[in-house]
Amino acid sequence: MGDRQRLSPDEQIRSAYEAFEAGEDLTVAVEEEFALLDPETLELTNRFEELKAGAAGTELDEHLVGELIASEIEIKTGRCTSFGEAAERMGERRSQLAELADQFGVGLASTGTHPWSRWQDQRIIDTPHYRRNNEILQYVVWRNNSFGIHAHIGIRGADRAVAVSNAFRGVLPELLALSASSPFVEDCVTGLHSARTEIFTKMFPRAGIPDVYDKWEGFEQYVRFLYETRSIDEHTQMWWSVRPHLAFPTVEIRICDAQPGLGEAQSLAALMHALAARFARALDEGEPVEDLPNRLIEENLWRAIRYGLGGELIDFDTGEVVPARARIEALIEWVMPVAEEIGAAPYLAVPDANAAERQYARLSELGSHRDVFAELVRRPRELVGG
Repeated sequence: MGDRQRLSPDEQIRSAYEAFEAGEDLTVAVEEEFALLDPETLELTNRFEELKAGAAGTELDEHLVGELIASEIEIKTGRCTSFGEAAERMGERRSQLAELADQFGVGLASTGTHPWSRWQDQRIIDTPHYRRNNEILQYVVWRNNSFGIHAHIGIRGADRAVAVSNAFRGVLPELLALSASSPFVEDCVTGLHSARTEIFTKMFPRAGIPDVYDKWEGFEQYVRFLYETRSIDEHTQMWWSVRPHLAFPTVEIRICDAQPGLGEAQSLAALMHALAARFARALDEGEPVEDLPNRLIEENLWRAIRYGLGGELIDFDTGEVVPARARIEALIEWVMPVAEEIGAAPYLAVPDANAAERQYARLSELGSHRDVFAELVRRPRELVGG
């Protein structure tokens, strides 16, 4: 979203409603953010504009965008009608980006944070959208040197989209626990598994877990309130970890850390797609989907931030504390019938260890978080390109 919003608030809201009402169900698009690195020092390097210019006229060009800082780049699959198609596009985009980066002598990394590069050394890219964010957020946006993977799932029907977004709130901690990849930041071994989540959701306004909204009408009332009170002047200034997107008829899931490897990125995106399909089916068939209060979800979110996949989460149905892995395995079992229908089933898996766990394990062997990162980003090209 690199351009200033062109529609008035009324036009944006009306256009979004009409798009959801006419939308195609269960399409999927995936966005992945990468750090741009100096290949020798592995510091973040402000080279986005060069790579974007270098992609001009290629297949990658329209799927390659800037994302806040000039040392970051984002690739997009574009809209896909099945998860198999999306998984294929993810591999193609990573390979295309790796090729482009090689041409310009730029390294790539895909973890939720850079372990040591200073935020003070990063430059905000020069677009109306990011100039505006810089103006209104100041330190909050300067500090946000973080990298994620987002999924957009097409949901037909405005009320239904809001209901699916509501339902996703309860599984945000599980998705974060699975995706956590950012244990190091600011030259610090944080003890966390997702430092990115602390940086982003705890600093940005209108971030983290959204409230439950009563159908489209309830959501629209809040969005109008934000515009009318001049709290926002662009719809993308609602930075929640899941949101009905007002530029596309999609529910966008934004909680996850970036993934070092293609396979784990595909598996994570498959789970997000399958969850959306399963929530939609539950709503269609009258199956209850509990809307937990934020204060309870926040307890699990903190557990995911701190301990990741190796920790424990609260099962609110039973009141018991269970391994995070068991919660995710139960989710996969729950979504499996619809996952098979949308082509996501072959990609669903819980790894032996997620990216944060692997980094901590190597830290105990190598003794330096910088060495862990160097090993991670200098592994063979298949890590990025599949």
